[in-house]
Amino acid sequence: MRVSRFTLRSRSAVAAGAAVLGAAVLTPSASASVSGPASTSASVSTSVSQQRPSSGSAVKPTVVLVHGAWADGSGWNGVAKRLQHDGYPVIAPANPLRGVANDSAYISSVLKSITGPIILVGHSYGGTVITNAAAGNTNVKALVYIAAFVPAKGELQGDLLNKFPGSEIPDALNPVPYSTADGTTGTDLYLKPDKFRSAFAGDLPESTTRLMQAEQRPFTAAGFDEPTTAAAWHDIPSFGLVAGADKAIPPALQRYEYERAGAKAVLEVPGASHVVFISHPGITTRLIERADAATR
Repeated sequence: MRVSRFTLRSRSAVAAGAAVLGAAVLTPSASASVSGPASTSASVSTSVSQQRPSSGSAVKPTVVLVHGAWADGSGWNGVAKRLQHDGYPVIAPANPLRGVANDSAYISSVLKSITGPIILVGHSYGGTVITNAAAGNTNVKALVYIAAFVPAKGELQGDLLNKFPGSEIPDALNPVPYSTADGTTGTDLYLKPDKFRSAFAGDLPESTTRLMQAEQRPFTAAGFDEPTTAAAWHDIPSFGLVAGADKAIPPALQRYEYERAGAKAVLEVPGASHVVFISHPGITTRLIERADAATR
């Protein structure tokens, strides 16, 4: 199924948003794979802990965690808890999910409220948001993309998704009309109950995904027609995590995007679903901390 602008407005389109550091120490342009069911694996935890960047005496950057469509800030709980334990200030703002321009402007205002260096992290559609929001902000030292969209200027998420097959999102979408205070109407996109787990969070327990589906926050369909207006990855070092069994944003697309952006490190978790930051919070955390260490 080809994703078009018309499709996006109706039933369609992209994955979005809301999602590793392996045994090898990463170097520029290096890539590594991490196997195992989750970050609780003893072998993964041991090898990752050996690479924890030294805390040193420098003030740690604030880590800003931006979720994508059908999600909220609580999805970052496992990552935020670990970062706080390691001494990082953390903010996980509510992404409005009202479209690229609106959401990017909001997150940009959050960034401007922070004093000092920032590590900016985006999952899925959150990757599009941080790509736009970080432009021109000299406090942002690194962009960390977690199973994310990494658009170029002028690009639509639907155009990116069409490059590679494998996304189950188009068939999982349930469009629901909504009205605004000024009398205009729009369409919110939800994920269907019987499609949510497979398309979005297949490596989490079914009991967990039932709750996630019930509590999902919709994304406005109009947002998929908005182009990216600035690509901060041209000027800010980027790092990427590939979810190896992602059925929302195909892993091949993630690899393509990270290579195009010149990511300093590209890591992959085989078998991980789109919400890899939930199923593998420890590995996600180590990638963020590696981005900090590499950009000091």
